[in-house]
Amino acid sequence: MHSWIDGTLYPDAEIPSTINTLSEQVDFVARLCAAWDFGLLPAKETVTEIRRAAWREAVDRCRLLTSPAYHLLRSWHNLPSLPYLGQQLATIRDDPNLAYV
Repeated sequence: MHSWIDGTLYPDAEIPSTINTLSEQVDFVARLCAAWDFGLLPAKETVTEIRRAAWREAVDRCRLLTSPAYHLLRSWHNLPSLPYLGQQLATIRDDPNLAYV
């Protein structure tokens, strides 16, 4: 198994030893973003791997429009922005300092 594959992302399945196909990559991206959005930060090795160009197509195809982590991955891969469909708290949206963050 590769050291960047986070086994905690697979509570419902056997942890893969490799991730080679596009469908396996899309599944990994979905699991990673779901955990990240829930506050479980990925390891440095996982972030390094997922930022590689080999993951660009998987990130593009995943389409988790409600996930803040997914939109971050899209920006890392220089993919076009897509609409964010997740919850945006009014206290954040209306904060005048948000433009400086």
